This record gives sequence, C-alpha cells and structure tokens, in this order.
Amino acid sequence: MENNFRSGFAALIGRPNVGKSTLMNHAVGQKIAITSRKPQTTRNRIMAVYTGKEGQIIFLDTPGIHKPKNKLGRYMSHATRSAVEDVDVILWLIEPSPKIGPGDTMIAEQLRDARTPVILVINKTDTCDKETVAETIKAFSAMQKFDAVVPVSALRGTNIDELLRTILQFLPYGPKYYDDEVVTDQPERQIVAELIREKALRCLSEEVPHGIAVTIERMHERPDGNIVDIDATIICERDSHKRIIIGKGGSMIKRIGTQARRDIEKMLGQQVNLKLWVKVRKDWRDSDVMMKNFGYNEKEI
Repeated sequence: MENNFRSGFAALIGRPNVGKSTLMNHAVGQKIAITSRKPQTTRNRIMAVYTGKEGQIIFLDTPGIHKPKNKLGRYMSHATRSAVEDVDVILWLIEPSPKIGPGDTMIAEQLRDARTPVILVINKTDTCDKETVAETIKAFSAMQKFDAVVPVSALRGTNIDELLRTILQFLPYGPKYYDDEVVTDQPERQIVAELIREKALRCLSEEVPHGIAVTIERMHERPDGNIVDIDATIICERDSHKRIIIGKGGSMIKRIGTQARRDIEKMLGQQVNLKLWVKVRKDWRDSDVMMKNFGYNEKEI
C-alpha cells in the first residue's frame, strides 16, 4: 500500500428525508440503503464502502434525527449517536434553505462540542438557484463553524466527486479496511427485506409505513442456479393496515411484490420467485422481543 493512501469512517447525519441514503448509494455506485420520501425510512445504521485510488471511505448512513415516540424511535436515535462517536469525519446533510428549523438547531447543538471534523453538505441543489445555496451557507455558517462546505445533488450525482475528495482530506493515512469488491456489511437477506420495505413505503398511504417491518422467512436458490425462491412477511400493527397492504383483490401486495422483485433480481443477478404474506403484530415497535426478531437489536449497535 502506498504511503499516501487514506482510509477511515464518515458518518452521514441530518434530518429525515434530506437524502442521506441517496447520497451514500450514489457514492458507492450501488443501491445499499433504501430511499423514499417518507421520514424515518432508514432504521438501522448501514455501512457502505467507497474504494478509490486515493483512499477508502467507509460511510455510515444513520436514521434521520428526530424526537423518539416509541422504543423503535429510541433505537434509531441510539444508532445515530453511536455512529458519530468513533468516526473520522461527520457529514451533516441539509436541504438548500436559509431558514433553520428546530431539527437542524438540535443537530447543531449536538455537534457544537464535537472534536471530529464536520463537513456541511447542502443536498438537492438541483431544486434551487445558486443564490439560495449561498444564502444557506451564510445562515448555517453563522450558527456553527464547519471544516468544509460542499453543495451537491445526490439524485443527479452533481459534485459527488468533489465531496469524495473533500472527505478523503480529513481521513488518516492507512491501509484498506475492506477488499475492493466489498461495498457493504449488510447480509443479502437484510438487503432483500429492506428492498421490499422500500416498495411498501412508496406504495402505501401515509398512516401505514411507520408501523411496518419485513422478515425473510425463506431464501433458497434452486439446484440449477437459475431462480431464487424468496418467502417474505410484511409485519403491520393493525388489522385495518393489513387490509390496506393486501388491497382490493390483492392488488396492493401484488404491486409491492412486482416492484420489489425487479430490484431484488437486479441486485442478485438472478431470476426471483417472490411470495409475500402480511401478519399483524400489535405495537411491535414498543416490544423489545419483536424488535429484535425484526432485526433491530440495540446491543448490536
């Protein structure tokens, strides 16, 4: 390894729905974290790896910072706090607006005493003019000092290369933590479950998504290697939600399954036979046992 190679960890933080997962997916060139317009899409701390000639960046995507309302919410807040404690650089993602709301004020208070370098990343620059970006930089810089400021559009891929170069400047010299082909630490089954949850988030009405989880009951490759059979269950909290998820004549669950299967096939590079079921588990977001069963284990953070 050459002496000028840098490697380290970068935590992505910010309010819900500012584009953290989209940015991370674009940076590593592969869909690792699910995305949707609904808040609290990301529930776990997710790791993705970018490896270039100059260095290796291990991104930690975190749940959007918000006020917890149940045990799942507290778990998500813990995941975010844990992610920023032992990283080399923090990326604070915001939207282009000079108006600073209570969510960003709360984040600023948490970062005020941080010894870790903080890069302000202004995302969604494709939605505004340069003047708005300049006003945003001025407003946030008046509230807190940043080690660097980088405007980007994660959706369009604009200025992502500049952001990667900026991150690498704050990483220590060191070896690769992961081989070149590694892009995440997420097991395939977990990514499949998250892809199904993403499609449910995008298809379902507002009152349902926060109360759903997805479990993979079976994932088996057929002997000829051409097809992967996947049985999955969508968990919800109410009987009324179950009816919405299934839809009239099974139309909604069919729509979710069709959209999820396309992404899963793209990820696995194989044909997929996906079967979905729906079960009700009342108040699972306040149950330690059920949260652990659905992959949210606070002790593993």
